[in-house]
Amino acid sequence: MAEYIPLKDRYKEQVVPDLMKKFQYKNLMQVPEIVKIVVNMGISEGARNKGVPEKHAQELSTIVGQKAVVTKARKSVANFKLREGMPIGAKVTLRGLNKYNFLYKLINIVLPKLRDFRGLPSDSFDGRGNYTFGLSEQVVFPEIRHDDVNRIQGMDITIVTSANSDEEARELLAGFGFPFKKQ
Repeated sequence: MAEYIPLKDRYKEQVVPDLMKKFQYKNLMQVPEIVKIVVNMGISEGARNKGVPEKHAQELSTIVGQKAVVTKARKSVANFKLREGMPIGAKVTLRGLNKYNFLYKLINIVLPKLRDFRGLPSDSFDGRGNYTFGLSEQVVFPEIRHDDVNRIQGMDITIVTSANSDEEARELLAGFGFPFKKQ
């Protein structure tokens, strides 16, 4: 069994040398890193039910260990019965040690718990080195008690890197142990 190395130490000791060797970087500052992780819940029912966005923001805060912000609509859209300023979601941006703690929990606890999980899609990069994927329910996180959940809610997770290309970002995330699907 592999020795436990916190992700920040793994980045410095294993990922950086591997990336420098593979991409022939001449300087440590050229090596890409994870800048931030954004976790977002879009709550369609928020426009109709006032308590729902606050409840999901509280759940999101419990999951990531940092206060989540309730997002509000910027524009009115008549077809969705949505007015400017209505609460429509919750989000949190993780930086520093919080991003590494969340990433560790995601890779080692949450993703292996998913039913029929065969890996994350390796084509969800945006062309600039950022990776986005979604989870269909919040109850896969160990902090959420099934009894306290009134409504199953999915979330989008965006990992923003300083990589210049998708290939560099893919290697960076693979170095952290991201379970990508085999192509």
